[in-house]
Amino acid sequence: GVMEKLGLGPEVLLEENPRLIYARLTGFGQTGKYAKSAGHDINYLALSGVLSKLGRKDENPYAPLNLLADFAGGGVLCAMGIIIALYERTKSGKGQIIDASMVEGTAYLSSFLWKSQNLGLWNRPRGENLLDSGAPFYETYRTSDGKYMAVGAIEPQFYEQLIKGLGLDSDKLPSQLSFSDWPKMKKMFASIFAQKTQTEWCSIFDGTDACVTPVLSFDDAASHQHNKQRGSFIKNDQEEISPRPAPILSRTPAVPSFKRDPFIGEHTEEILLEYGFTKEEIAKLHSDKVIEFSKPKANL
Repeated sequence: GVMEKLGLGPEVLLEENPRLIYARLTGFGQTGKYAKSAGHDINYLALSGVLSKLGRKDENPYAPLNLLADFAGGGVLCAMGIIIALYERTKSGKGQIIDASMVEGTAYLSSFLWKSQNLGLWNRPRGENLLDSGAPFYETYRTSDGKYMAVGAIEPQFYEQLIKGLGLDSDKLPSQLSFSDWPKMKKMFASIFAQKTQTEWCSIFDGTDACVTPVLSFDDAASHQHNKQRGSFIKNDQEEISPRPAPILSRTPAVPSFKRDPFIGEHTEEILLEYGFTKEEIAKLHSDKVIEFSKPKANL
């Protein structure tokens, strides 16, 4: 209702321009019991059902930072809605309103979990399934230098390479999918991984199909050989590192800016002047606290 209070609701603007695409991104959506309630990523995750699946055995569910609901279920799916509406407009010539709910976006993102419930992938309690830290071959393990390796050797041929790299004999081990042996196998794998450094394990598993990779910090990710070869991370003129835009388009790849990010309000006056506002109008908007200024200070 905030935009309506400003006289800028979708009905008003679509009357002015029927081709307008008006995206409304909220946690709970435009309707329903919680529509006007406050919330954060963890609340939207909870209501979507996804949070109940995240966490280790005998532990509380945990939220993976605020990436799932805010950015994936929210921002990315809202952007996809805008793209869909833009494409539809090429046929109808009309715009529309997008009701992007982070709860529903996260739930839709997790469609695989819903549709695979009868396949036996998720029929055990949280933390005891194939992909939720239940399996010894889909887990993270601490190395002797306090770092970690990520293991994702699901397919039998990949699992065999994992076993070989760990110096074990698969003929002397339980079957890969013997659920009852998983806890014992996890302890065994953990004790072996703890005997070498992350670098030593990389020298063993790099170049194999064991699906074993180092768990990299942000600094390490930016300097890792694979990411450097692809230019996956970029530095701006302040030496700040961030991911390069993805995915890469073959004909029209994104051209990232290497300038620092602007401060909030840094270009407000400049842009409003460009759009025809007078200095007096801008000063009034600023004094009414409608807009914000933030000019960078000179480094003298």
